[in-house]
Amino acid sequence: MHHLSTFLRNALLLCMVSFSGIVNADELSGANTGWILTSTALVLFMTLPGLALFYAGLVRSKNVLSVLMQCFAIAGIASIIWLTIGYSLSFSEGSNYLGDLSKAFLAGVGEDTLSGDIPESLFVMFQMTFAIITPALIIGAFAERMKFSSMLLFSGLWLIFVYAPVCHWVWGGGWLGDMGLLDFAGGTVVHITAGVAALVAAIVIGNRRGFPQTPMPPHNLTMTVCGAGMLWVGWFGFNAGSALAANGDAAMAMLVTHISAAAGAIAWMSIEWIRYGKPSVLGIVTGMVAGLGTITPASGFVGPMGALVIGLSAGIVCYYATQLIKRKFLIDDSLDVFPVHGVGGILGTLLVAIFASSELGIFSGQGLDVSIGEQFGVQVIGVIATGLYTAILTWVLLYVSGIATSGIRVSEEEEEIGLDVVLHEETGYKM
Repeated sequence: MHHLSTFLRNALLLCMVSFSGIVNADELSGANTGWILTSTALVLFMTLPGLALFYAGLVRSKNVLSVLMQCFAIAGIASIIWLTIGYSLSFSEGSNYLGDLSKAFLAGVGEDTLSGDIPESLFVMFQMTFAIITPALIIGAFAERMKFSSMLLFSGLWLIFVYAPVCHWVWGGGWLGDMGLLDFAGGTVVHITAGVAALVAAIVIGNRRGFPQTPMPPHNLTMTVCGAGMLWVGWFGFNAGSALAANGDAAMAMLVTHISAAAGAIAWMSIEWIRYGKPSVLGIVTGMVAGLGTITPASGFVGPMGALVIGLSAGIVCYYATQLIKRKFLIDDSLDVFPVHGVGGILGTLLVAIFASSELGIFSGQGLDVSIGEQFGVQVIGVIATGLYTAILTWVLLYVSGIATSGIRVSEEEEEIGLDVVLHEETGYKM
């Protein structure tokens, strides 16, 4: 009788626990919701004011307002596009290549609608901040020479025809996600797309007047460093928030993000120190951004020692990529978007296949049962597919935008005067 009662009691407890798990799976988690609310604010903080200040300090004083304006305008237009069709194209079921319009204008997204155990409205907003910063990254490639109207049209079209499909491929139930591509927070979706688009845009639009003979140093490195600090802090929401939960994955993603940023900064600074005898402020903040971009796809899958190697690799590889692009190929990617974000995104997307494995001892990732060789092949496919698709569509959209706005670039005279006055009839500083 005693054994029977014990069996019945344990069976009852098991049923209660099982039922509780079923119920909780459909219930809102206050802890997770609170963390993603915070992360969403942090990611928006990366663009406004982080990226805006970072970029604005790097251009010449006559173009400072134009860069700030572009960041703000993209935040506005990307938000409206995300509301109307962007979210639906990215995250509704659709096909393996693109979502449908079943969630256009956020149809069916209500106050009580959940995505996992957080409000779907919060998931929409969190992903919206990614859709804002990605086209905003591209403006660094054509800073100081693109028409404002052309920039607006191109950015809106690019979000619809490039960002949304790639987002669906990787995170929305598309073919790359089904293949097993590892991209925790946007190595392909954000950094490769933005970086490749930046390279294409720099080539299509052409170099700034006087490049490379005329020096074009940053006009306000203090502004750039302030923006860089905001990016470093905001990136915790970008990567750790992509866990979509307040748990150990988020904590580890935050830790490895910080380690990679620190390693990237020190690596870049050290190279300059050795080569030129003095470390530069511009170098250390650029290395930090390279470390952040490179760890992004790997942040939820690797451990601290893997992050250290990834960060050091980012600082070294991205440094030499900037030298190659500007000095060897003479491509005026004004603010180094491709060599930092594009190359960093590619490097991180490939390295995650190595450091996510459980086969490397202290350098192992978080226990993923993956074969390094097989996973590396999947990552290569993701890099190539994303890069080629982005390059082709970006070229087409630049061409279309140029036709629609009677030329994509300001005149030589307008470029000499500066975009602040020519396009906005304002100046950043009292003359």
